[in-house]
Amino acid sequence: MPRMIMTLLLSLFLAAPLAAQEATGAAGIDRSATGGAQTLEDILARQRGEVVAPKGGDAASDGEGAAAMAGQLGTLGGASDAEVWRALRYGLDDVKVSAGGPEARVLIQDGGMTWLEFRKGPLATYGAGLLGGTLALLALFYLVRGKIRIDGAKTGRTVTRFQAVERFGHWLMAGSFVVLAITGLVVLFGRMVVIPLLGHEAFSTIAVASKWVHNNISWAFMLGLVMVFFMWVLHNIPNRTDLKWLAVGGGIFTKGVHPPAKKFNAGQKMIFWSVIVFGASISASGLSLLFPFELPMFAKTFAILNQTGLPQAVGFGELPVMLAPHEEMQLATLWHSIMAFVLTAIILAHIYIGSVGMEGAFDAMGSGEVEEQWAREHHGLWLKELQEKGHAPDPGKAAHPAE
Repeated sequence: MPRMIMTLLLSLFLAAPLAAQEATGAAGIDRSATGGAQTLEDILARQRGEVVAPKGGDAASDGEGAAAMAGQLGTLGGASDAEVWRALRYGLDDVKVSAGGPEARVLIQDGGMTWLEFRKGPLATYGAGLLGGTLALLALFYLVRGKIRIDGAKTGRTVTRFQAVERFGHWLMAGSFVVLAITGLVVLFGRMVVIPLLGHEAFSTIAVASKWVHNNISWAFMLGLVMVFFMWVLHNIPNRTDLKWLAVGGGIFTKGVHPPAKKFNAGQKMIFWSVIVFGASISASGLSLLFPFELPMFAKTFAILNQTGLPQAVGFGELPVMLAPHEEMQLATLWHSIMAFVLTAIILAHIYIGSVGMEGAFDAMGSGEVEEQWAREHHGLWLKELQEKGHAPDPGKAAHPAE
């Protein structure tokens, strides 16, 4: 019995400091400023091994002592968490920011996932299919048709096809476009292709460099586009001669067929207007991306289209004209990519016919001088005009002696 009493007294003696410590930890910390939530003192107390009351404590159990609803750590009041997040998701909240425009008030952009899934799915899939299919068709055409040769005997005489300034404008636009296409593909497909092959660090370096090059060389493309437009627009106005050229497929599919054409045939005119239209559209969306949130273009475009009735006629209904800043940027990136894919496929065909596809074609943009027989077969009307003006040799015209 005395032993049991001594054991009980010893237990009480050892437990007393612990109880006092617990009481001090629970009651000695003022949580009124946080509405009962844990404070820095709570964290430090736990690190010292002290017992701290559960988070929330008595101060917040009945709402008394909680911070005001307007305070930074105030209670939600009548709004549930779901209602708050729903308002943030659909832009129904009243977010106030100290700096930035409307885009800074967007905390959650619900359309971002739709944009991401489209970019990773249909855009990448159909874009790759378009480019791959174009290359496959060009390879098949080369195997079937072969290189388009000069049929007649070469004369050894040359005709000036393009002046130096014309070639400069062409190569400025063409060279920058090739770089833009490659860097754009790296940015779009890098995660799917480059990372598995080279790893994350290598892709990071390549992606950053590609983005920098893409953004800066775009100005060269736009300058070249403007130069080419003003230099060649008058020569690319369609006329009746183009119908004759199209009727026989330009002689591309049949050996020995050479329809008449002026400086640019119907095929080249289609390339020209494709470059101008798609290039201008790519440039416009690119400028919108270069200056984020500064040059929105889709809301106004949709409003104009709605007025024409075209979207309704094809079953799309009225297009949205109230677009959030981030929606404008997402549409710009998608449109930029789609137009770039289409133009790249067209340019692949242009590169083919101007290099391995046709004999003598590259000389036009290389040295600017073309074989006279090549000019006669592919641009006979243009050669005749030059000969009549005395800008090209005319062997069929006898020289008249001076009297």
